[in-house]
Amino acid sequence: MKKYKDIICVAIVGLVFACLALAAWLLPSKEFSDSERRKLAQVPKLSLSSIEDGSFVTKFESYTQDQFPLRDTFRTLKAFLVYNVFGQLDNNGIYMADGYAAKLEYPLNVSSVNHAADRFGYIYETFLADKNVNVYLSIVPDKSYFLAGRYGYPSMDYEKLFAIMQGKMSYAEYIDITGTLDITDYYKTDTHWRQEKVTDTAAKIAAGMGVTLSGKYSEKVLEHPFYGVYYGQSSLPLPTETIHYLTNDILDGCKVTNYEKGTVGGIYDMQKAAGKDPYEIFLSGAVSLITIENPNYQNSRELIIFRDSYGSSIAPLLVEGYSKVTLVDIRYLRADFLDKFIEFNDQDVLFLFSTLVLNNSETLT
Repeated sequence: MKKYKDIICVAIVGLVFACLALAAWLLPSKEFSDSERRKLAQVPKLSLSSIEDGSFVTKFESYTQDQFPLRDTFRTLKAFLVYNVFGQLDNNGIYMADGYAAKLEYPLNVSSVNHAADRFGYIYETFLADKNVNVYLSIVPDKSYFLAGRYGYPSMDYEKLFAIMQGKMSYAEYIDITGTLDITDYYKTDTHWRQEKVTDTAAKIAAGMGVTLSGKYSEKVLEHPFYGVYYGQSSLPLPTETIHYLTNDILDGCKVTNYEKGTVGGIYDMQKAAGKDPYEIFLSGAVSLITIENPNYQNSRELIIFRDSYGSSIAPLLVEGYSKVTLVDIRYLRADFLDKFIEFNDQDVLFLFSTLVLNNSETLT
């Protein structure tokens, strides 16, 4: 009897393996993973040189991993086992705490923080030092700032990061926003903060630059469900979220120019609402250069924000105090070329970056 059981077991395993192998070869390759928000590896080109240098084998391995049948199902099964059976505290560097998915950001990468400060220093010395500008610095803490220590996860030394940036950017007035934030100000499945939750943070930044905001907005809700970036990276079936956004007569009257695409529109890009990342409704997401013109402001005060993706949702809340706000993302626009697009003179200049970018600043050009 045992012999037949063994044969049946081997036959089932062999059949499953054969079906998966057949499906891997017959099913068309997928271009993009919606859950992970990234392009998937495709079949590499076979050539004598790629075989000799080993690149074909490496790329083929990535291709088989990305195009494996039922990949998302197996990823979810693996995550369930990791968390609930084996008792591990994270999966792929993502952990769950208090209902929030967050990424392990450890240890502090001092060389990366110094690189970021050096790039900002280059911008100051090259374009701002001899101009009539007021320079400010504010740092956005990631979710681990609120969760890691509380739940026993390793965490970078945030205070040291803040101290390094302030020490190397003595030309900028530091605006500390950490006291205006807590974990409930962030999406549960995403890295970003919720716009409707950071009006007090916007007010703190504005006050630090000598601007007063009314804080009066109407809150609207996107109909489309929101799956944050950690939804796919965690591989867990987390609850969906909703995106709320704020508006008023001032924001409705603003003109937004997207220099990357050569388009003119409003604060919120509703075409992005049903896309792969609905967070991109905020000023169209990752764009190298954008200006917001506020015709309701009677004077000519201007603000330039050097920012990452967190700036997309909070910048609209600062518009009330300026006639023009320019957003620059030097991950996509080389700092060397800034004077080709921006005339620096008589402006407020804000460096607003998250700890995630500062600790991984190789993308800053």
